[in-house]
Amino acid sequence: MGVRALAADPLYAHGAGVLADRLAADLEQGNAMISANAERFVWRWYGSPERRSELRLRARKAFVADLRRRPGSYVAASLPHLPLAGGSVDLVLCSHLLFTWADRLGREWHRAAITEMSRVCRGEVRIFPLVRMGDGEPVPFLGALLDELRGEGLACAVREVPYEFQRGARHMLTVTRHH
Repeated sequence: MGVRALAADPLYAHGAGVLADRLAADLEQGNAMISANAERFVWRWYGSPERRSELRLRARKAFVADLRRRPGSYVAASLPHLPLAGGSVDLVLCSHLLFTWADRLGREWHRAAITEMSRVCRGEVRIFPLVRMGDGEPVPFLGALLDELRGEGLACAVREVPYEFQRGARHMLTVTRHH
């Protein structure tokens, strides 16, 4: 049996056409921000802003094609509430949402979101990166949040990863339930 992947985002409710248009605009905006702040980024993996833009465009095309081909793999949902049964997935990946937007989404929201991802996961939850968007600063409430989660029976570990694009974003959080 092959691997089945699910993705969750509230924007999936809009359908492939609307998402394709929105992604085009988001890519333009993101490329402009990256180019204007190129010194905030580490270019070892991408090589240059132009190469990043090219790779992101390819990823956009592949995403939209997959969304059209396998719409059932894209669930219109948002944290901190996922419409999935407890322990229904093996691995949860969360990229550039938690901690990235810590200036807008506070500690309680983060606690609820991580608790929810842990509820639906029978394996490991991985969250990357652990710094705020834009300034790359550490999230001030991360330590206290990890203590709370550990008090709720979750095993939390911060691990270094071999990828860094935003300066200082070299760590991910892994979370598992004690069994």
